[in-house]
Amino acid sequence: MEFGLNEEQRMVRSMVRDFAQNVVAPRAAYVDATEEFPAENFEQMAQLGLMGLPYPEAYEGGGGDYLSYAIAVEEIARACGSTALIYAAHISLGCGPIHSFGTEKQKQKWLPRLCSGQGLAAFGLTEPEAGSDAGATRTTAVRDGDDYVLNGCKMWITSGALADVVNCTAKTDPTAGTKGISCFLVEKGVPGFIPGKNEPKMGLKGSVTSALALENCRVPASNLLGKEGEGFRQMLITLDSGRISIGAMALGLAQAALDEATRYANERVQFGQPIAKFQAIQWMIADMATEIDAARLMVYRAASMKDAGVRFTKEAAMAKLYASEVAERAAFKAVQIHGGYGYSREYPVERIYRDQRLCTIGEGTSEIQRLVIARQILGKL
Repeated sequence: MEFGLNEEQRMVRSMVRDFAQNVVAPRAAYVDATEEFPAENFEQMAQLGLMGLPYPEAYEGGGGDYLSYAIAVEEIARACGSTALIYAAHISLGCGPIHSFGTEKQKQKWLPRLCSGQGLAAFGLTEPEAGSDAGATRTTAVRDGDDYVLNGCKMWITSGALADVVNCTAKTDPTAGTKGISCFLVEKGVPGFIPGKNEPKMGLKGSVTSALALENCRVPASNLLGKEGEGFRQMLITLDSGRISIGAMALGLAQAALDEATRYANERVQFGQPIAKFQAIQWMIADMATEIDAARLMVYRAASMKDAGVRFTKEAAMAKLYASEVAERAAFKAVQIHGGYGYSREYPVERIYRDQRLCTIGEGTSEIQRLVIARQILGKL
């Protein structure tokens, strides 16, 4: 069963898979080793119309649905985790709030450039004291005439130092708790917007993850997304969609682990026969394949619910939780099947093992996903 993919969705999968395996995959080891931003990948992704895939053609987007986008993330992650993370953050966290909450003027100003691949977008939510507790934002925004003056610090921002625009959360009313949080579009290069260090990471090394400082950063009032006090709600809605994309990324990494494990098991000979002949290996392969298939159905279901316009908070959290933990188990088994070679950078599973580790952390840890799911089921909204 292919979850009832329509012809257009199958064409997207075929096109992205061909590109990912023939262009992205051969560069993946180099991107990891050098920690270079994979600019060539994104130049070609822009040419293929992928950089605005789920957004309207009126804004230079691809006019596709969210399921097609999830499929694209899955196929890219199957080839290179770094490229997939940059892509997912740009589409869901960067462009998403502008499309969902921006004025028509804001959309016209930013989306054509972002969707055509001429620029990247990022999401400035996490802070040193506000990780899982996102409502603990300390960044402030004070109205001053036609501007807001922002002060604070962001961290762990994917593409933060590279992005042309960053959606930043800040407190416009420090006394109102989460209802005092607002979102602002902060443009690259404005005075007081200072990219900090790029984090040295365990995996996904081609994706730049930055600290950002806002020091008396003056932002036009026209860059406020929606109204004052709506930022926390905007953030939660954005994260719902983002969790689908991280689930899709985890799915692609898990599939890559299975691909490599299957290939190696058929080639590696021990005790006079390929190790694929041994039941211990077969059972690991069977478990990996079964869990990946289940994860795919969950990710595709959540994406389809978003496309249908029905609430998908619980399903997105479930998909992200399950797919990310499946990726963890699949990568572990893939390394185990490779034995000592799995611990060597000579084989892709070593990189996959490191890359997938973020998926149970980013856009809400597994523990936060369980909290979201439980609250939805128990009715504590």
